[in-house]
Amino acid sequence: MGSVQIVTTVLAAAITAVAVWLATRAVRKMVAVVRLGQPDPERFTDRRTRARTMLVETLGHTRMLRWGVVGAAHWFVMVAFVVLSLLVLEAYFEVVTPTGGLPVLGSWAVYGLVTELIGVLGLIGILVLITIRLANRPGNPERRSRFTGSTMWQGYFVEAVVLAVLVCGFLIRGFKVATDHFEFPFWATPVSHAVGGLLPDWDAGTSVVALVKIAISMTWVIVIALNVTMGVAWHRFAAFFNIFFKREPARAGSGLGALRPMMSQGKPLDFEEADPEADQFGVAHVEQFTWKGLLDFTTCTECGRCQSQCPAWNTGKPLSPKLLVLSLRDHAYAKAPYLLAGGGKDAAGEEKATEAQLAHVDVLALAEANRPLIGGAGDGGIIDPDVLWSCTTCGACVEQCPVDIEHVDHIVDMRRYQVLIESSFPAEAGVMLRNLENKGNPWGAPPNTREDWTKGLDFEVPRVGEVDDFEYLFWVGCAGAFEDRAKKTTRAVASLLHEAGVSFAILGEGETCTGDPARRIGNEFLFQTLAQQNVETLNEAFEGREKSRRKIVATCPHCFNTLGNEYGQLGGEFEVVHHTQLLAHLVATGRLTPVQPVDGGLTYHDPCYLGRHNRVFTPPREVLGAAIRGGAEDGRADGAAADGITEMPRNQERSFCCGAGGARMWMEERIGKRINVDRVEEAISTGARTIAVGCPFCSTMLNDGVNGKGATDQVEVVDVATVLLRSVKPTNPDKPSDPVPAETGS
Repeated sequence: MGSVQIVTTVLAAAITAVAVWLATRAVRKMVAVVRLGQPDPERFTDRRTRARTMLVETLGHTRMLRWGVVGAAHWFVMVAFVVLSLLVLEAYFEVVTPTGGLPVLGSWAVYGLVTELIGVLGLIGILVLITIRLANRPGNPERRSRFTGSTMWQGYFVEAVVLAVLVCGFLIRGFKVATDHFEFPFWATPVSHAVGGLLPDWDAGTSVVALVKIAISMTWVIVIALNVTMGVAWHRFAAFFNIFFKREPARAGSGLGALRPMMSQGKPLDFEEADPEADQFGVAHVEQFTWKGLLDFTTCTECGRCQSQCPAWNTGKPLSPKLLVLSLRDHAYAKAPYLLAGGGKDAAGEEKATEAQLAHVDVLALAEANRPLIGGAGDGGIIDPDVLWSCTTCGACVEQCPVDIEHVDHIVDMRRYQVLIESSFPAEAGVMLRNLENKGNPWGAPPNTREDWTKGLDFEVPRVGEVDDFEYLFWVGCAGAFEDRAKKTTRAVASLLHEAGVSFAILGEGETCTGDPARRIGNEFLFQTLAQQNVETLNEAFEGREKSRRKIVATCPHCFNTLGNEYGQLGGEFEVVHHTQLLAHLVATGRLTPVQPVDGGLTYHDPCYLGRHNRVFTPPREVLGAAIRGGAEDGRADGAAADGITEMPRNQERSFCCGAGGARMWMEERIGKRINVDRVEEAISTGARTIAVGCPFCSTMLNDGVNGKGATDQVEVVDVATVLLRSVKPTNPDKPSDPVPAETGS
């Protein structure tokens, strides 16, 4: 060992020791912060599925690859980071001697070839990512950046480190080539040999560059260890755990569909037995999120994909799902010293810690502890009320997040405390809640008018209890019963079912609101009251039937989602289909035959709670494709232009919200551009004369948007069922029924 190698070895050992010590301390702190959260025992179920899902998402990059070039570049960088860690390890041998290398692997040509290939692709990948970050920098006036609000120096730092480490790897190999110490042949490592041809014959070069490589790598470790909220770096480790512990690993769209029930001490809250002095009603303090919530905040990569898809952010509202998560993360870690010392508030708002426990807590942590979770700038709040109430719960953030953060659950948990304990929510929403309490519907319409939509039909609509048997219970919903435009959809669906010979019945006045708007605004108590009433009514209607014969068809995706995904939490197990699913089956089996083609072009708007939340994308397009063809040769509609559906740029899982979800239907939109207008402009830009929808809320919002744009003579907004009814050839209602499959929304 020469003098150069002695120096490089000592320096490498010293910086590594510091880095390891700091990293160990940082990991212990992060684990301690995450453990401050509330219990969430369901995260440990079905570990085999969780492990498989985690490996598929991480190694396969299944979520990132949706973004094309960005996803592919990130995959190469990820593989380079993991595999080339071996080359960092190898550098520790190379600082000791220029001929050093990994035992066994170090002289294997296949190892040389693989690492060479990964190094080249990783280098290309990181250059692509750097270019994309620079092109999308927040200061660029030509485009709205998804990086707005991200800590940019951290992103630049991480990318620079990756680039430098990859370059050092080729320089080390180049010096080995130049000094004739390289183990691998030219065919396996052509780039390294090319670099070696440009470098001098300097024996110490290998050890010096190996030291530089170690120093860069350990500097990266030291920097992230001193910045535990540096998600752009820490997600490389935390993402594996966050994906493993996602809510429903076997379900496409985990974190969507059903909301998590209101929890207290790791169990669903039973309002009949709840103790206001001990139980938790929503989230009032950051430590009242579950440990998985705190892990979510820790894992955020600051990539901004949630932000770029959020309808609120895209229309000038203050809500950015990314910035909301970052605010909660920074607050949790700033408050952690106070919490770890035993601090915290009980249900009555009294301090739990003694003066002695808090005596040595940093004054900044104590100040952070006194900040309200929800409050305006004047109150020092972490989350502004306008941020909290801008959310439509459309789920675009959850859908796009590459590390499976569950934004919607966290937002609704904070809403629950504001509504149930603080009684703090937009004033106009109070009218909707009172209508639900007093009339059983958000419009406040008289319950005895729920069946008025049946008037004028040329057939009798059977009621549950008036017929001996029925295949489907037709859940009409509040909009379908009371809102004029939605009533047209209800009548169209009933007419189509009648023409197809499907036996169905309605509850009539026995039906009440499913509770969806109450739950998503945060009034869990009212939701459970309405849901329990409906579950009791439905169980009575289906008495004696097994689940496979407890079939419900719903026209409203919000009802569809609540009945199929959430009523099971309260003892209501049903097979629920959306009307577009049932109509698609009836068309496919020949029980409904479209004969009149749709003229003028058609585009389809995917409702958030049908498409993104419940993955129902194809059936509506099958129905519309059949109606557009109007009896022409058969073919399955998949949204392709060949079937006449002109897709909007944002469609299917990336569909843009209409603005009505999350109880926003009953709140004024005072900030920024109206979401429905943004969506209508996109629909009009397709040139289609017909905008088809599959949701009464979407129908209302898009119709209002069309009216607002003065485009009523240019386009028409109608439900999928109405499009089909205009095209269909009536069939014999006495035709024997083929069994119709029941597909649940879950």
